[in-house]
Amino acid sequence: MAKVLIVGGGAAGLMAAGAAVRQGHEVTVLEHMEKPGQKILVTGKGRCNVTNDCTAEEFLRHVRTNPRFLFSSLGAFPPARTMELFEGLGVELKVERGRRVFPVSDRAEEIRQALLRYAEDARIVRDGAQKLLLEPLAPAEEAAPAVPENPRHPKKKKPGAACRCVGVRGTSGREYRADAVLVATGGLSYPTTGSTGDGYRIASKLGHTIVPTRASLVPLEAETDCARMQGLSLRNVGLTLFCGDRVLYREQGEMLFTHFGVSGPLVLSASAHLPEKVSSCRLEIDLKPGLTAEKLDERLLRDFSENINRDFTNALDALLPQKLIPVVIERSGIPARLKVNSIRREQRLALRDTIKRFAIRLTARRPVEEAIVTAGGVDVREVNPRTMESKIVSGLYFAGEILDLDACTGGYNLQIAWSTGYAAGRAIPEKEITE
Repeated sequence: MAKVLIVGGGAAGLMAAGAAVRQGHEVTVLEHMEKPGQKILVTGKGRCNVTNDCTAEEFLRHVRTNPRFLFSSLGAFPPARTMELFEGLGVELKVERGRRVFPVSDRAEEIRQALLRYAEDARIVRDGAQKLLLEPLAPAEEAAPAVPENPRHPKKKKPGAACRCVGVRGTSGREYRADAVLVATGGLSYPTTGSTGDGYRIASKLGHTIVPTRASLVPLEAETDCARMQGLSLRNVGLTLFCGDRVLYREQGEMLFTHFGVSGPLVLSASAHLPEKVSSCRLEIDLKPGLTAEKLDERLLRDFSENINRDFTNALDALLPQKLIPVVIERSGIPARLKVNSIRREQRLALRDTIKRFAIRLTARRPVEEAIVTAGGVDVREVNPRTMESKIVSGLYFAGEILDLDACTGGYNLQIAWSTGYAAGRAIPEKEITE
């Protein structure tokens, strides 16, 4: 039995705690929030998109950053294992469009409670991590360098090199000793749930490289037309993200207009593909992806024939949502009070093109605090992909959002937390702490 200390009681931390307990270890979880697993409650709009019902191979195609790092952990704990685990814990699951998996109850709290049951033999202490406690490795324990060092250009030794992590000094001032320490403190998104970026600071002090963090899966700010349509939700629309003439992302699904721009599943997924300079990009929405341009023109002709003596502004009620109609009319260039029977062919085609390519010029990402996940983090090249153990500090592990891993929407990011947390919890070796 080993003494295991987990810093962070979120999805990855609690999964690791449950896995480590089942290995026979004595587990303590440090969580500075009043209740563990707070961020789970805001996932999937409060419904918790637990995972995606796909194979590991399909899953990796939706991982944006460092998918190959996940090959081992995802292979050992794929989405099917996640579903099996939660169903075994008494949660009835359902699969929705896009193979997104939710609890039948649509209550994220049910997932949080199940995860707490899974980790129920772990001791949860309300405390944070101020610093990690290290001690030198004995000479025989030092790993030989993978590549012989060049004596003319010796590598600068990292602060954590030839050290073992033996515990944590909490923010309370108390010291916790352990054989293994797992840092699963999350990223920077949703800081009110406890993700404050402390883990990056801790890892950096030990010599780990921190890939610059940024918002991923985040709403986007856009031109003022969007504010006029605030609250309008569109379903089954096509969305294409352009940077100049280059297509960066294309998908069909749901989106939402807000007071600042756009949000919703399609927009969040598109945001992960944005370059640093957002202002060079635009979205084009196909408001009728089920109709080809020719079929849409036929539909317009039919609708016009039924409203032939009406003003143009009153002829689109059957085709478009009310909040969208004034903006589409303005963009088409057709006078709103023009009689339908006076609309020329070229005007009708301009309307068709507006509907098929409704453009939105982007101006900025929303702040990282509003992002679903944080991109960037601990460089995975410095972490063992099978065990999640640091290659720099012995006995130190990482899991979840603190790692430089992020994926599209659809349950993929939460599955990364489950897989990496499980891998770390299972990998803790059986050894007794030396006092």
